[in-house]
Amino acid sequence: MSWRPGWGDFPPGLLEFWTERQLCTLTTLYADGRPHVVAVGVALDHEQQCGWVITRGGSVKAKHAARDPRVAAGSVDGGRWSSLEGRAEVVTDREGVARAERMYAARYRTPSENPERVALRITVDRFLASRSLLER
Repeated sequence: MSWRPGWGDFPPGLLEFWTERQLCTLTTLYADGRPHVVAVGVALDHEQQCGWVITRGGSVKAKHAARDPRVAAGSVDGGRWSSLEGRAEVVTDREGVARAERMYAARYRTPSENPERVALRITVDRFLASRSLLER
């Protein structure tokens, strides 16, 4: 099932799933269209209505997102699963990266210092999820 974000009307099960501490995968695209999938932490930001991924500026995922912003991220927990699809922007300004770090810390843990850190700000087009996560 899919759901397009109405951030003020987030299904409770989906919100809980995306705030629990669990790793996700992020898919970006190589120039030839092949998928590149890596394990990441994705933190939702309801105030800015986006998702955040922190990474190193020279990472493959950051390079891919700068060239082609189409991304997908997902996670599985037993029979529950959800993914999001959207467009990523590489954020390099200190304020934006600091916000991403705070969002990451709230879901996972305080990240270690990294002077090369950038953030991917994902504007979510839609969520896909197991039926139980979308029930009201």
